[in-house]
Amino acid sequence: MENMQLAQRIRAFRKLKGYTQQELASGCGISLTVLGAIERGNRLAEDRTLAKIAEVLGISVEELANK
Repeated sequence: MENMQLAQRIRAFRKLKGYTQQELASGCGISLTVLGAIERGNRLAEDRTLAKIAEVLGISVEELANK
C-alpha cells in the first residue's frame, strides 16, 4: 500500500508542477515506460531515481514520500 501512496504523490506533484510524464522522465534521465510504471505503482523507484524525481519537481524526497 505504501508504494501506491508514493505513486499517487509522484503523479500529483508532477501534475501540480505542470510536467508531462515525458518531460519528467527526460529530466530525470529515465524512460517514459519506467516513470509510468512507477506512477501506476507497478514498480518501486530506486532511491537515486526518487531523489532525481524530487529534484526535478523542486521538492524534498521527504515531502514526496510524505515522511
